Amino acid sequence: MIRKLVLMTILAVASSASFASSGTPQEQAACRPDVRRFCHTVAGSGDSAVLACLQEHRVKLRRVCRQVLESHGQ
Repeated sequence: MIRKLVLMTILAVASSASFASSGTPQEQAACRPDVRRFCHTVAGSGDSAVLACLQEHRVKLRRVCRQVLESHGQ
């Protein structure tokens, strides 16, 4: 599930169609602004980098994105 969340966040900021679609549209929409704001520099660095970035900025994330993280055990 963590991998799914991270892939969803990468997809939210990636302009390339080379990534496989993952995560629900609602999950993507929930975290898209936060990934763009806080994690855009690590979006292509791998799953763990994006997840670590989101966790690092957890207190600054919008409530809906924090809920997505929590629903995936993060």
